[in-house]
Amino acid sequence: MKVLLVNGSPKANGNTARALAEVAEQLIAEGIDTEAFQLGAKPIRDCIGCGQCGKLGGRCTFDDDVVNELIAAAEQADGFIFGSPVYYAHPSGRILSALDRVFYAGGKAFAHKPGAAVAVARRGGTSTTFDVLNKYFTINQMPVVASTYWNNVFGRVPGDADGDAEGLATMRNIGKNMAWLLHCIEAGQAAGIEAPEADRERTNFIR
Repeated sequence: MKVLLVNGSPKANGNTARALAEVAEQLIAEGIDTEAFQLGAKPIRDCIGCGQCGKLGGRCTFDDDVVNELIAAAEQADGFIFGSPVYYAHPSGRILSALDRVFYAGGKAFAHKPGAAVAVARRGGTSTTFDVLNKYFTINQMPVVASTYWNNVFGRVPGDADGDAEGLATMRNIGKNMAWLLHCIEAGQAAGIEAPEADRERTNFIR
């Protein structure tokens, strides 16, 4: 089993990476493989709702490397951690642009796989960031992995996160709970319990 850790910061070695590394270390200790996915610092365009992904087998028509690479990596993963820095009281623009396109085009790669969100800030905005990222899980039938507090780590410059003992403990508990849930899912599958088929009904409010 493998968990994909998506870093929504342009900094490969900042506090968001440190928070994700703490989760990864615990997952490895629990017998779960991990893979880090760095969104990088290049611009990531947003979704324009063109619908072309429906004709491309779960890939985005805008092949700018990151989004389709992330979908491909997600297909090989069993669980996910999305990490984002907080700049203006919400997730980074790059992770929002990437995840909008990833879930629109490649949502099947995520369905019924557990996920957790991590927010990193100097001070405020972590709760709203946490809330926004969790919505990607709940619209796609993904169990949300909890911890022992909101999934926050505090720090302004790289290295600050090392001083947030409670935040790092929260990250380790995400790893423990993710590993536990993955093992439960594996045991259920071995016992013949399959993921449910969802009912699909699309409506709008224009009459």
